[in-house]
Order: sequence, then structure tokens, then C-alpha cells
Amino acid sequence: MANILHIDSSPRASRSHSRKLTGEFIESWTAAHPGDKVIYKDLGHNPVPHVTEEWVAAAFTSPEERTAELNDAIKLSDELVDEFLQADAFVFSVPMYNFNVPSTFKAYIDQIVRVNRTFNMKFEGLVKGKKMLIVTSRGANFEEGTPLAPYDFQEPYLRTIFGFIGIEDITFVHAQSINLGEEARDKSIEQARQNLQKLVTTW
Repeated sequence: MANILHIDSSPRASRSHSRKLTGEFIESWTAAHPGDKVIYKDLGHNPVPHVTEEWVAAAFTSPEERTAELNDAIKLSDELVDEFLQADAFVFSVPMYNFNVPSTFKAYIDQIVRVNRTFNMKFEGLVKGKKMLIVTSRGANFEEGTPLAPYDFQEPYLRTIFGFIGIEDITFVHAQSINLGEEARDKSIEQARQNLQKLVTTW
């Protein structure tokens, strides 16, 4: 049995392609793996706060030396990190915003990438033996070899930041060309759906 952390980050609801694709995958996955437990978070509709000065002070103060105020400032982050570390696998839906991730997802990353929790001061990742599936939706085609490929800061950033904390097994499924006409959109979404269906048995 595996614990899966499923996170949506789009502010859109039924009109979100990344939400729909990821939801379909989770539904198929749980049907095929009924023993797995899924924990769900909706950052698009329930965002976590950005870090503050008090948060930074708490993160770099040992727990036994923190004041009550610092403990309060870091409490949510501790809960998010605990939840993150308890997961065996991650399924994230992340639409591309301005060539990168939504601010809601970046805020979450800032809450869980923590010194002495998910990495140490030798810059070694402390999150080992886990796997991640990231489903994205993109307005245009950013595939390698296309004119817009150099503008893709989304996948490189996500591979880098999660690799930094120790997660190396990362699979991406991109729904490209969402805003390039109905035919291009439908073709890309169907290809992403097929790729995700294959992962139900191979991931």
C-alpha cells in the first residue's frame, strides 16, 4: 500500500484541463490500486501563505530555541512538510503560467523546501525513494525543438527544485497547445490522456 499526495494548483475548477486530466488519472489509479491511500490538497482554491520574515527566522532557528511566536509562524510549514514526507508518491497538476508555475504552487514549494527538513546545509536532499508525476497544461507548444522550447522554465524548475530535495524519479505529462485552436487542443489532451492511462500500470 502506498500513500499518494495529490495536489491541484489551478485556480480554475471545471474549466481546468490539468485538474481534469489528473483527476482522471487518480480515479483510474485508485481503481487499479485499491489499497493505496490518496491525500488531496487544492492549492488553487485554498492557497497556502507566502513565507514571511518571521517564517524565515523560525526556519533558521533550532526548534528548542524558538519563541512561541516563531513556533506559530512555522506551524503550517511543519504540517505541510510532515504530510509531504509521509507520502510515497506525488501526483501534481500544474498549469503553466507565464512560462513557469502558478504562484500558488511556488508558495507551497517555499513552505516545504526547508533546511534540516527536506535538505541539509551540505545541499543534500533528504527526501529519498519517492516518485512524482506532474501533469501540466500549456497554452502553446513548448516541446523540445519548437520555437518556444527555450521559454519553458516550468519543467526545468520543477525537476531542479524537487531533485534538490532528493526526488529524482519524476515523470511529466504535458497537455500542450491548449490555446492554439480546438483541433490542436483536443489532440494534445487526448495524447496526454493516453499517456496517463499507460502510467496507471507502469508508473
